[in-house]
Amino acid sequence: MKLNLSKSAYQLGYLLLIILWGNTAASKLGNLHEFKAALAKQVFSEKFAAFLLVAVPAAELLVATLLAFTKTRFYGLIASLILITAFTVYIAFVLAGYFNKVPCSCGGVLKWLGWKAHLVFNLVFTAITLTTLIIHLKREVRDKE
Repeated sequence: MKLNLSKSAYQLGYLLLIILWGNTAASKLGNLHEFKAALAKQVFSEKFAAFLLVAVPAAELLVATLLAFTKTRFYGLIASLILITAFTVYIAFVLAGYFNKVPCSCGGVLKWLGWKAHLVFNLVFTAITLTTLIIHLKREVRDKE
């Protein structure tokens, strides 16, 4: 049995992303009161925080769902890259001292990480997303030949 490293990396990549987004959405939805309170402490307006209360877990669930199916996986990878990049940029702003209030409204295991560790975590998942997306695109090109 021949080990296909690219296929294994691809499968591991999108599975890790499904777990990431599914877990963070479930954590927010499972502790909605806590997530709402954390959003209220952010620098965002009350209206924008109310929007994020619904939009963030919905987007995370949507991304996890898109990644779960072969036909929608490309869109899931693009959406995952957008989300992880947005969250990473936010953390970079926090670490740069851009905001005067910085409570973390992250879900799951991430709420126990410090900001620097959280940034490293996000950078790792950004690399996983990019690698998985590149493999996906190479597979599409290969399959068209």
